[in-house]
Amino acid sequence: MTESERNSHKTEKKKKNNNNNGGFLIALTGTAALLAVAANLVISAIKYRNKRNANKIKDLAGSKVRVNLSASQILKLTEQIISKSNEVYSTIASIPLDKVTYTNVISPIAELQAHQFPLIQSCVFPKLVSTSEDVRKASAEAERRLDAHLDMCSKREDIYLVVKAFAVKGEWVNAEAKRFVQTLMRDFERNGLNLSASKREELLRLRTQIDELSFKYIQNLNDDSTFLLFNEAELAGLPPEFLKGLDKSENGKLKISLRSHHVSAILEFCKVGTTRRMVSGAYGSRCGEVNLSILENLVQQRHKYARLLGFSNYAEYAVDARMGKTPIKVFEFLEDISSSLTDVATKELDMLKNLKKNEEGDFPFGIEDLLYYAKRVEEQSYDLDFGELKQYLPISLVLSGIFKIIQDLFGLRFEEIAGADVWHCDVRVFSVFDLGSSELLGYCYLDLFSREGKYGHTCVVSLQNSALTISGGWQMPVALLISQCQKDANSGPGLLRFSEVVSLFHEVGHVVQQICNRASFDRFSGLRVDPDFVEIPAQLLENWCYESYSLKLISGFHQDITRPIKDDLCKSIKKWRTSFSALKLKQEILYCLFDQIIHSADNIDIQELFKHLHPKVMLGLLALEGANPASCFPSSVVGSEAACYSRIWSEVFAADIFTSKFCNDVSNQHVGMQFRNKVLAPGGGKDSIEVLTEFLGREPSIEAFIQNKSKSIIM
Repeated sequence: MTESERNSHKTEKKKKNNNNNGGFLIALTGTAALLAVAANLVISAIKYRNKRNANKIKDLAGSKVRVNLSASQILKLTEQIISKSNEVYSTIASIPLDKVTYTNVISPIAELQAHQFPLIQSCVFPKLVSTSEDVRKASAEAERRLDAHLDMCSKREDIYLVVKAFAVKGEWVNAEAKRFVQTLMRDFERNGLNLSASKREELLRLRTQIDELSFKYIQNLNDDSTFLLFNEAELAGLPPEFLKGLDKSENGKLKISLRSHHVSAILEFCKVGTTRRMVSGAYGSRCGEVNLSILENLVQQRHKYARLLGFSNYAEYAVDARMGKTPIKVFEFLEDISSSLTDVATKELDMLKNLKKNEEGDFPFGIEDLLYYAKRVEEQSYDLDFGELKQYLPISLVLSGIFKIIQDLFGLRFEEIAGADVWHCDVRVFSVFDLGSSELLGYCYLDLFSREGKYGHTCVVSLQNSALTISGGWQMPVALLISQCQKDANSGPGLLRFSEVVSLFHEVGHVVQQICNRASFDRFSGLRVDPDFVEIPAQLLENWCYESYSLKLISGFHQDITRPIKDDLCKSIKKWRTSFSALKLKQEILYCLFDQIIHSADNIDIQELFKHLHPKVMLGLLALEGANPASCFPSSVVGSEAACYSRIWSEVFAADIFTSKFCNDVSNQHVGMQFRNKVLAPGGGKDSIEVLTEFLGREPSIEAFIQNKSKSIIM
């Protein structure tokens, strides 16, 4: 299991706490009740922390997750995990091939995965959140050892042979068990265990080359220290606080690095077209021929790797285990969206060209102008002051509002646990109950505020996955939500930017996904689902950030929370969401098509392909002279190669679900419970397309997504 796979999991399950006076309970309805809950959230925070200090709860019933392990305990547990794993696998490998059964081969593998996952996570997650540098270092070392061990296990031929012997017998316990065995076989064979020894050696050699090239490519970009010099007049339009943070050269000019935060600020705010063009061109040609050569070599090595495994090209290998299924299907998906958006994107581009002509004269419109003029249209067309909006988004109220929405939609009740053992005083722990039956479904840790040494991004981590145990009981899911919210400097309520609210909704969507999962196997639980499916629930929940109903639930002026944001502001936020989205999406589709093409065929001139593809997709806009496609989107080199389309894929099908099922009633619990039971509960235990088709009553469609994007033109 890779770090990214592990860090994106989310989990929870069963337990009951009848002490409602000591816990945080959302079981109320209506705005007044919600405000009471929000007030309780703020008032009781200190009380809960004091209780934690006075009476720590070391263990949550049903959770194997261990928090606050010391550095030495982490390394000791790591060795115990590896030792136990070797012991179990050795026993399985000793089974004669004619004696294999579900009970002596498949069940022990499933049980081992379910049992060890929370122990592995107990060793690994501290590197993200611990306040101790020694613990973080030990956790990183534990991850290195565990990754090496799990990689070795995934390549054990003796285990593959006994699993294969059982698969050949075809004595399936049920459909999900059959899928589990087939997935085990697929995972083994994608590691080359069905190949001859010589081909397996070649596969390993290619994998090593690919990893080395990928590392070198990223290292080149990270080591690039190029900067451009500008005077203040050439940076007109940039916020004063941004300019104050820039380094100066000896002659007093300001340094603009080619890091993304500098480049995006220039492209969004700088009024000077030549500055935008210089920065965009320099950013697009980073590492020049060096990385272009690496990318060409990488693509060829990937093709060789895929062909050894029986695929025609690398794209076929990458997409085979995803909802996309085949590169042809992915191409058709991207082309259909791109062509459907051409008319509205053309109108958007014409509007931007006219705006540039009015502001800068007859200078031609280039790709470097897109973000700047889209931003100007937004400012002129929407009465939106995000600084003012922030005053209505205190974090305590946003969080209680999200919990209320989740309760109303999916029948989940969040109750805070007083005194739970945590790694920092800011961390809060919640039990999650089924609203109707009061059955405990799982637990959720919230680590919301930024601090030194903490992981710098927002994510959800699965700490324990749902699974059916040998004894017939259910293993409890446990999730951790990590965010980077800022505390108020004056000890007042922390206020969220609207983008942070959207991010919080998204991640809570993953928590819900983890909690509601009822897959029988750890391998299919939490976020261990089809990579093209995993973001759909979180993307779906983002829609509630733009609905008046939910905006009023999560908002209240920080000095008087009985005053939510007004109706006209809610409408502006919803319109703003799709502003110039068609043209921006076409640019993303350009990168996805490029990614698919280079990983689908041999001997492609990468630079010429990019030059040809750019104007074709971007309505005649040319790539900047000297642009190096290897610099533009490193995700197609490391991390998402041949799968860049996946983010758009999940957004498209999330839009289909929302529009067809929730759009007319965003608090419809009947539909919400159907989504919980039909889509979230199976996890990876069923084919994702089948799951969505059963829920929608038809195959998923791009139509709703296209219609939403077509609303982006301001009339």
